[in-house]
Amino acid sequence: MKPRVAVLVLVVLPLLLWAMPAQGADLAPSGTFGSSTGSDDLGGALRLSVDLGPQMKPTAFVGAIKIAILLTILSLAPAIFLTTTCFTRILVVFAFLRHAMGTQSMPPNQVVTGLAFFLSLFVMAPTYEAAYRDGIGPFLAEKMSLTDAAPRALAPLRAFMLKHTRDADLTLMIKASHAPRPERPENVPTTTLIPAFILSELRTSFEMGFLLFIPFLVLDMVTSTVLMSLGMMMLPPQLISLPFKVMLFVLVDGWNLVVASILRSYAV
Repeated sequence: MKPRVAVLVLVVLPLLLWAMPAQGADLAPSGTFGSSTGSDDLGGALRLSVDLGPQMKPTAFVGAIKIAILLTILSLAPAIFLTTTCFTRILVVFAFLRHAMGTQSMPPNQVVTGLAFFLSLFVMAPTYEAAYRDGIGPFLAEKMSLTDAAPRALAPLRAFMLKHTRDADLTLMIKASHAPRPERPENVPTTTLIPAFILSELRTSFEMGFLLFIPFLVLDMVTSTVLMSLGMMMLPPQLISLPFKVMLFVLVDGWNLVVASILRSYAV
């Protein structure tokens, strides 16, 4: 059984089973169950099932299915957002920046994570709007079935990941899956595309982090050389260079430059 089918069965089926007695209780006549006049015989049970069958419409469970899908998405939302958006690249770049400056806890983790989150929403806004317009919106309006809406809603997200996935990483995951090579990129399975996309995001974020380290590393080397020439070998160079790093970063408007570089990497 496929993972998404298993999740759908494990979540939707209990809710359907929970909803069925409520529907049957409204439709069952009073005194049908528990009487001593033979109402619990096989013929009565068969007549009751025949009476209930035509009245149990599939549309009665649409609300339960929507709730099940919503709960499933909410439970998987952090993992989905972390692995299928630009959040990974942005957060890793900010972590490199903080380590390069030497400010291990400034800005705080909550601030860095919040900035990465809202920048990710900004970058992914066109993709999410297309997914809602093509699939999620029609499904919620009951104009499209779930089997038709799911691929249409997933198509914009797959296009975004394919655009920012390297061919080498995609080839690696296809070979590791022991599956035949797809004829077109659109035929790549989503379970293969997501790890390839994560690998590409990590490589790009490490490249940007390396470039961020260079100016701060040069400043550390200059500070260390000056301290050694003055005979202050016992004084940690990071203690002296930290204020100069912060001053340099502020003077060049570093946050603006870093965020602009990240947005340009996604052609925003």
